[in-house]
Amino acid sequence: MKSALRFASLALVLVVVAMVSALTAMRFAIHGQEVSVPALVGLTPAQAEHSVSGLGLEMSIERKYYSPQIPEGKIMSQLPLPGTKVRRGWQVRVAQSLGPTRVAIPDVTGESEHAADFNIRRRGLELASTAEVETPGIPADQVLAQSPPANATQVLAPKISLLVTAAPQPQSFVMPSFLGQPLGSASRTLQDNGFKLGTVSVAAVVPPPPDSQATPDASSAQTPPPAQALPVPAQPSPASVVVAQVPAPGQKVAAGSTVSFEVK
Repeated sequence: MKSALRFASLALVLVVVAMVSALTAMRFAIHGQEVSVPALVGLTPAQAEHSVSGLGLEMSIERKYYSPQIPEGKIMSQLPLPGTKVRRGWQVRVAQSLGPTRVAIPDVTGESEHAADFNIRRRGLELASTAEVETPGIPADQVLAQSPPANATQVLAPKISLLVTAAPQPQSFVMPSFLGQPLGSASRTLQDNGFKLGTVSVAAVVPPPPDSQATPDASSAQTPPPAQALPVPAQPSPASVVVAQVPAPGQKVAAGSTVSFEVK
């Protein structure tokens, strides 16, 4: 009994030792892959790339800014910061200096978006973004404002954002229901509100079903009944009643849209 208990205790100790050894090895393996991010500010992109690649890291230049302190072409900021512990394969994002501002910001207000874009890019600048706004009384595709403004100083980035006038959107309405109304009054309502009357068709006339209660005699069983002539549909008139419309009631339509009716 004592020997069995001693054997069980020994086995338990060995299991605990094995677990502790495994956790320790895992911790060393994890921390063995960590490196400290080097300082890259002030280096050229080639020097910075060589510094991070030797540690198993990657580098990407994500931004370019003007800087009176950092010479042109040198790294001016980085993320993560120097000394940060990261795993191998981590990407270090940097911004590169363009040196002091040497390009004057042009005045492109009043120009078309295409002309402003050309004027910006031929000076070595970039078009950052374009926003549109509807402005009554001002033609569409005209630059209203820009950021930075013309001849601005202490510009950080070589990018200009524009605010451009947009063409006015046509007024929209919710299509009312003309079902059950006379064609004449429905047409007047459309025209009074700036809509157009499209096609007007007459609903097809469905012939009445044959009399199923009649009992055919011997002669009628051999001779087929004569075909019934379909009634000729009447032409639409102002008194015709609207039974269908396109666009359907409740649909959103623009001013001046065409509306078609089916009447009976």
